[in-house]
Amino acid sequence: MSHHSRQVFIGTDGGATTTKIGGVWDDGTTVTSALLQRPTGSDRGPVAVMDGWATAVGEFLHAHGLDWAQVAGAGAAMPGPQRAYGVLERGPNLPESFVGFNVLAEYARALAERAGRAVPLVVGNDGNMGGVAEARHARGNTAESVVMLAPGSGLGCAYVAPDGLPLEGDTLAGMEASHMPAPLHLLGAKAYPCGCGRAWGCIEMYTSLAGLAYLLADRLPAYPGHPLATSPEPDRGKALALRGLAQQGDPLAVELFDFQARAMGLHVATLAMALDPGFVVIGGGLMDPGATTDAFRERYLRILRDSAEPYLWSGQRQHLRVVPAALGEMSQAIGAALVAMYRRGN
Repeated sequence: MSHHSRQVFIGTDGGATTTKIGGVWDDGTTVTSALLQRPTGSDRGPVAVMDGWATAVGEFLHAHGLDWAQVAGAGAAMPGPQRAYGVLERGPNLPESFVGFNVLAEYARALAERAGRAVPLVVGNDGNMGGVAEARHARGNTAESVVMLAPGSGLGCAYVAPDGLPLEGDTLAGMEASHMPAPLHLLGAKAYPCGCGRAWGCIEMYTSLAGLAYLLADRLPAYPGHPLATSPEPDRGKALALRGLAQQGDPLAVELFDFQARAMGLHVATLAMALDPGFVVIGGGLMDPGATTDAFRERYLRILRDSAEPYLWSGQRQHLRVVPAALGEMSQAIGAALVAMYRRGN
């Protein structure tokens, strides 16, 4: 079958600063492992962003010898919560003009103008879309369910059911599991306030960059001669330096990431109570081979697994696999395309 007769599903990962375009064929295989990336230009306002997305899709199609007639559907991965399906709520990284903006309607319009017809469109949370792509990769041809946890600037969370689709919930707030409370008594930690407004100790604050400055401030007094103890850097700058220091075996940095791995392991055990997944995929910057060493990643995953184990049911201990993410920056765009493909039949 030639490329020219095959249907394709397009995914758009609309980040605050960068937009990425990817695609899958009608059997779910990726068109290319190279994403098309363009500046989002969110300062130009939401309507201009939608037109920019659609223009980038046209460039992607052209680059791969495809045309609009072959596009059977499209998906968009969006940061932050939704007010209603396809309507943005206030997100942390987008300008005020995006609050209440209907991405579903406006992106559909921009796609239809270029395709000369309506293109079926699905939208969703970027963490959920990334989970969909990683789940397909992790479980292969089995029908096992997958939890994805991606510690980065915050903690991305997704649960992907055997049908390949993410749990979204009745108000689209399902699997916002980064804002579940951490078991502070087991971690011996204080309840750090989270950017979401909750003060009960959201797990995000103990597993991602969001709370690393707090963790550092609490642990630094035990390391009086440490370079960070006298550094003039602001707290966030100090926190950002820790990942690099950990790769060199710096004792303070290693202690902090060991703590984060333990916190993540306890969270995996909590989620296993409710979701009982076959796989847990760990993504985010800590699992990026370009940013961390093999030894660092292996240690993190080992501590995570050992911390979860005592709290799992015996069947789960044998069955549950914890694996690193495999798709890196591709996952959200590819996941958006896959969701468009899975939903085609509905």
